[in-house]
Amino acid sequence: MAQISTADFRTGITVDLDDGLFTLVDFQHVKPGKGHAFVRTKLKNVRTGAVLDRTMRAGEKMERAIVDKKEMSMLYRDGGDFVFMDSTTYDQLHVPPETVGDAADYLADNSSVVVVFYGDEIIGIDLPASVDLEIAETEPGLQGDRSSGGTKPATLSTGKTIQVPLFVNSSDTVKVDTRSGEYLTRA
Repeated sequence: MAQISTADFRTGITVDLDDGLFTLVDFQHVKPGKGHAFVRTKLKNVRTGAVLDRTMRAGEKMERAIVDKKEMSMLYRDGGDFVFMDSTTYDQLHVPPETVGDAADYLADNSSVVVVFYGDEIIGIDLPASVDLEIAETEPGLQGDRSSGGTKPATLSTGKTIQVPLFVNSSDTVKVDTRSGEYLTRA
């Protein structure tokens, strides 16, 4: 593994610390009037999702975890597991829902995603900024109520419930922001 210093920090890098594998969510270099400079960090455990704040001395070195990213297709759900296929080798992997995490809300059959590996272990799924998903169930739209700005709950084909405008109907395909979970537009 490669050594990395606090001076080399960038948001999104993965580091291997004594208590686990962490992704750097946020960091701030602090130079107080007296004493030594330090770095305040916010780290997210890639296996548990727990976020912790840690203060490190400026210039402190640690192990940078080398992660590999592969383009894969999410084929289907097999019981509780998700089945992914490598787009180049056609190898199939069964991934438990705990590993997929919140990304499960946006994974439709035959969708393309980037799977993040640490060695042979899958540690996460990188989703695009938005995905197109079908509305599985919602109340019927109201005729003539297109400009009032009202919303209603709708269940997506993945099981996630979001708020959509009143004119959206069941079986419509909508674009959903994967970062906030909000409706963007009809697709």
